[in-house]
Amino acid sequence: MIEKTYDAAAIEPRIAARWEDAGAFRAGAGAKEGAEPYSIVIPPPNVTGSLHMGHALNNTLQDILIRIQRMRGRNVLWQPGLDHAGIATQMVVERQMAASGENVTRRELGRDAFIERIWDWKVESGGTILGQLRRLGASCDWSRERFTMDEGLSKAVRHVFVELYRKGLIYKDKRLVNWDPKFETAISDLEVENREIAGHMWHFKYPLAGGETYEYVERDADGNEILRETRDYISIATTRPETMLGDGAVAVHPDDERYAPIVGKLCEIPVGPKEHRRLIPIVTDEYPDMTFGSGAVKITGAHDFNDYSVARRNGIPCYRLMDEKAALRADGDAYAEAAARAAEIVASGETPDASVVDDINLVPDAYRGLDRFAAREKVVAEIDAEGLMIKVEDKTIMQPFGDRSGVVIEPMLTDQWFADAKTLAEPAIASVREGRTKFVPENWSKTYYQWMENIEPWCISRQLWWGHRIPAWYGPDGSIFVEKSEEEAVAAALSHYVMNETITDEEAREMAADPEKRDGFLKRDEDVLDTWFSSALWPFSTLGWPDETKELSTYYPTSALVTGFDIIFFWVARMMMMGLEFMDKEPFETVYVHALVRDKTGAKMSKSKGNVIDPLDLIEEYGADALRFTLAIMAAQGRDVKLDPQRIAGYRNFGTKLWNATRFAEMNGAVHGAALGPQNLTLPLNRWIVTELSRTIAETNEAIAAYRFNDAAGAIYRFVWNLFCDWYLELSKPTLSGEDKAAADEVRHVTGYVLDRVFALLHPFMPFITEELWQVTAGEGTRETLLCHTAWPAVDFSDPEAAGDINWLVALVSEIRSIRAEMNVPPGAEAALVAVDPDPESAARLKRHDLQLRRLARLGDVSVASAAPAQSAQVVVAGASFALPLAGMIDVAAERARLTKAHKKAEDEIGRIDKKLSNERFVANAPDEIVEQEREKREGYRLEAEKLGAALKSLG
Repeated sequence: MIEKTYDAAAIEPRIAARWEDAGAFRAGAGAKEGAEPYSIVIPPPNVTGSLHMGHALNNTLQDILIRIQRMRGRNVLWQPGLDHAGIATQMVVERQMAASGENVTRRELGRDAFIERIWDWKVESGGTILGQLRRLGASCDWSRERFTMDEGLSKAVRHVFVELYRKGLIYKDKRLVNWDPKFETAISDLEVENREIAGHMWHFKYPLAGGETYEYVERDADGNEILRETRDYISIATTRPETMLGDGAVAVHPDDERYAPIVGKLCEIPVGPKEHRRLIPIVTDEYPDMTFGSGAVKITGAHDFNDYSVARRNGIPCYRLMDEKAALRADGDAYAEAAARAAEIVASGETPDASVVDDINLVPDAYRGLDRFAAREKVVAEIDAEGLMIKVEDKTIMQPFGDRSGVVIEPMLTDQWFADAKTLAEPAIASVREGRTKFVPENWSKTYYQWMENIEPWCISRQLWWGHRIPAWYGPDGSIFVEKSEEEAVAAALSHYVMNETITDEEAREMAADPEKRDGFLKRDEDVLDTWFSSALWPFSTLGWPDETKELSTYYPTSALVTGFDIIFFWVARMMMMGLEFMDKEPFETVYVHALVRDKTGAKMSKSKGNVIDPLDLIEEYGADALRFTLAIMAAQGRDVKLDPQRIAGYRNFGTKLWNATRFAEMNGAVHGAALGPQNLTLPLNRWIVTELSRTIAETNEAIAAYRFNDAAGAIYRFVWNLFCDWYLELSKPTLSGEDKAAADEVRHVTGYVLDRVFALLHPFMPFITEELWQVTAGEGTRETLLCHTAWPAVDFSDPEAAGDINWLVALVSEIRSIRAEMNVPPGAEAALVAVDPDPESAARLKRHDLQLRRLARLGDVSVASAAPAQSAQVVVAGASFALPLAGMIDVAAERARLTKAHKKAEDEIGRIDKKLSNERFVANAPDEIVEQEREKREGYRLEAEKLGAALKSLG
């Protein structure tokens, strides 16, 4: 006997254990012989992570796809695993060390001991999120769990690095990168969080060399002169005065007539010892905006990404001002000597090698070692004291912060390893353009193209200890040896130095045989690889590559990737590049890009706003099934999920509805597990429900094929709640309690048959409750398989006549009930129904369903007339008109007045919102979620006004 209530907290863990014990999700489990493979690789969550709503949505959608394909008998693999999350993991362990009271830092502990400490942490505390995904019901092959730092994946990483280096697609270079001064490492754009903060814009005078002057003329849009004055300076505006010390030039637009007289001349950086003031050229470039500020910009190539591009185009030297902690440099020659070297560069008109320029420290002696922000105050004060500050404006500026460190990121010119992303991107662009990999929704391909076609070299090195250490070794003369192991690097180095006669062949043999004799001969690169480098190999490294494994040949390429839009470039694109480069095949056929999960108002969830919803809390309160179904039914393409816990409570009720319906069916003798030939059914009611079941299966299949998860969930919901529970079970009650045993048995047979298919159809969305119901409805016997391995429902049956007949009854009863509710007809009152000049088919249906109509719609007299009685509410069903006389049942005048008042209120609200939305200032300045809320409210009032208008019209 089915329990009276469904207890998710007790049942879900038990079902999970049943799956685990049965090995239900292992690769190929439940597959038909010779079945086609279907595979998905999980976007590997950080080893430090815990389940958030984005993970819950992402993995629910993947699990729906996986479970459906498994039930279709495909050879399925859902590959799980974790990313080592270099900077995040290092931060967690360093914090743990600090909190433990050990009083030892990472550097004091040493690299090897620190890495060992991280591995210990990983074993004890890392990977919590995978257990949380199990709680969500994710049906991964947990026996195949991989980690981006495990030996197999490390082997793949080394192989890829070496091969790309040998092809010239990996190289070392000095370029501008995002630098995190707290962690002292380069970071990716994805790890940079741009925030609006209150700042300042300082305007300074850069005096022209030798006191030279020019006529500065400003004109309006019509060319009329509005200002003319003689100037001996050029005006520069900056939000970062401390970087002025590293200026290499001032740039103006080539069409800017104001500065035409001084292009090519020199101006003075107004900071530092007066006797050593540096002169820099005034150059032209398309970058400056003539309408913004003074139209002239200082070019500090080593500390600004836009300036860096201008500097490279124009051969402007890039002077690095800061050290790894973003303090002003204290190394190198005294300032006077450094300034003299910089002056020689300007005089020569040539830019030396970047490494030569990097040796020049242009920080004045009095500034050396200062924190960058302290230096800013000092620069501003000195320029102001000299009378060269024009003005300072309060200004809201966009400031980059490290998303984990919380400190301001500094663009920094450093030596890093890079991958030639432009070359690697070309085949990856072609794959999408030629349709071999498709984005769903398709518009995300435009984002992909935009990023890929404007791609910059990929900085793949990080100044961390935790991660894949770069397989590069440096010889005594700086020569680089890139190999898969230290032994191979030693062999390559010895051969190299024998060939160039640095050492003899005999010395090389001795060094090869005795490691002590080559101590200090080679030094390994200290850096590790960007985390995205190893995760770019995920679709094939997890399958055993570079070894030729059975899994690799079976499951690569994968079938689909489900991911968020924010990592299309950082992960999706890079997997495309690496898959094509090393496997000669795209890593996936389809990339489904889901939207964000926001709070119920549409605001992005954030700890600072206090609106973060923890999926684990929701699972504890409502169960995993309810959360999963809510996320699926709200996952409309191109639309963010606005998550309201009340919606989850509603879909928990959906599970309860199915549970209670199954229990009702059990109490009435429903037959489960028996074959059924729909064509042999005799009762129109049964032929109708099987027809609707067939339609729902087809609709679900079509929606899933198009990745319309919300449409699939919606189709199942409507069938289960509305058609089966509300109507079929209700309409079948008279048959079950009647004297026709054959008819009652047919209903019992159909009820069990439909429920079995409902369990299967709903299983990918709500796996726990359906698996439980599948087992408890087995009766005295047992099911042949777990529900997760049973066949995906396939019912191809249609009886349009029976379906039309029952749907007519359902529609008419629904309309009558709606009128009764809208018109405030007392629930216990029996209404009359008048069919207005019905066609023969409607008249026959009215007669055939007379008893059901009276029972379900609380009708008294049912009659036919040539016209509708006065004061009747009217509806049209299947082309026929029906009237519900209201005189005597309600106060028609009062009801008309109520409806009129409510209708006017709705129309007034529409007008108020329209006025607000037509205000350009409101739309431009209000947060997007507020504007969207107003639009949603307007649509709600519009529907209400429409409904009230129809009710008024029906009163006549």
